[in-house]
Amino acid sequence: MADFSTYQSPFTWRYSSPAMRHLWSETQKRRLWRQIWVALAETQAEFGLVQPEQVEDLRAHVEEINIGRAVEIEAEIQHDLMAEVRTFAEQCPVGGGIIHLGATSMDIEDNADAIRIRQSLDLILASLASLLQTFSRLIESWADAPIMGFTHIQPAEPSTLGYRLAFYAQDLLLDYERLHSLAQTIKGKGFKGAVGSGASYAELLGAENLPAFEQKLSEKLNLPFFPITSQVYPRRQDYEVLTALAGLGLSLYKFAFDLRLLQSPPFGELGEPFGERQVGSSAMPFKRNPIRAEKINSLARYLAALPRLAWDNAAHSLLERTLDDSANRRLLLPEAFLAADELLRTANSIASRLRIDEAAIARNLAIYGPFAATERVLMTLVKKGANRQEMHERIRMHTMQAWETLRAGGENPLLASLCQDEELTRYLSADEIRTLMDARTHVGDAPARARALAHQIQQTLIATSSPSPSS
Repeated sequence: MADFSTYQSPFTWRYSSPAMRHLWSETQKRRLWRQIWVALAETQAEFGLVQPEQVEDLRAHVEEINIGRAVEIEAEIQHDLMAEVRTFAEQCPVGGGIIHLGATSMDIEDNADAIRIRQSLDLILASLASLLQTFSRLIESWADAPIMGFTHIQPAEPSTLGYRLAFYAQDLLLDYERLHSLAQTIKGKGFKGAVGSGASYAELLGAENLPAFEQKLSEKLNLPFFPITSQVYPRRQDYEVLTALAGLGLSLYKFAFDLRLLQSPPFGELGEPFGERQVGSSAMPFKRNPIRAEKINSLARYLAALPRLAWDNAAHSLLERTLDDSANRRLLLPEAFLAADELLRTANSIASRLRIDEAAIARNLAIYGPFAATERVLMTLVKKGANRQEMHERIRMHTMQAWETLRAGGENPLLASLCQDEELTRYLSADEIRTLMDARTHVGDAPARARALAHQIQQTLIATSSPSPSS
């Protein structure tokens, strides 16, 4: 149970999954540091620098994380990584003296961050793949279902529900492809010392052995390294990651914002799940507020602001390194992934139980569909020899009168008034007009394109299902 007598981040207990919280926990960070120190010592032993029994001693105590003791030491020396070195060394009577040999702090911290970024991307991709699967099924199920389309939040032309859902899925598929590609390119700093020159390791091993030394460490950590670094890996990598996560947030924001509109009773077509005992408002018992979609919009706005901070960290990293990125990266990296994780968790919970009100869809189509169907009437009239401009004006007058009737609370009279227009019926019979005014069939090839996207999603997920390098 979290200690609620002091400040707790909402990500500590309210938002994100236990798996993502674990990855960015203090315990897991220090465990990774220790694993990297062990890999460093193992490699140094292979080059004859340290003894096998010293390495074995480190390996035996790698899981004995003691944050309380490390915090005590840090209070005295004001250096968190060196405090962990000393804590680890106290636990290792044989090998403690060779921990961190030749290394600078960022040889440990940056490689640990790169590992956590890649593992976090794996979690994000798994959750996004689940969401895409759900969208794919929904698209297939509703590809042919006609709905009223809206532009400028005004009735426009019919579409299909599957095609509208394909809007969101297409964006999410692009996010998936970008994040999957990015996960394959994440690199660590490697082991290059205080300014990236590898001078400290060259003193220990000889410069001629440095390529082989780093290659062995890369293999042990299952992590490729940047060939050129300063004291840190290029902070541009953080910017690329944050930008991709913000792009995912953008796609989810669009879906959630549309859903909030469509859940409003005047539309009423779609809605997020609402629990039997869920309370919508403390004041108004009848409310069914779209709190999940609103949470997506809220957290996505926060996520969208983070790439700018990553940009500043990269652009302002003077010469071989400054420390002015360190404090904010303690927040930036974990919270970006925790926010993205919560966005996907929430979107999955909505999409998997999406409420589809077929009666409301049919009602809106019946009310507004006839206006859109006039386009078909106009085109057919012209094909039969009528003057386009004259017919356009006659139909426009009928539609304006119909709008007035709707505003007064009446039913849409447009079909009847068109069928009674003697100029129109010179070219088309009333039965022909009635057939053309059935807006449900005025959806072009939207069903086919929606299904094609659902198929593309399945093919992409199959093609990318092999484990990533971090697995």
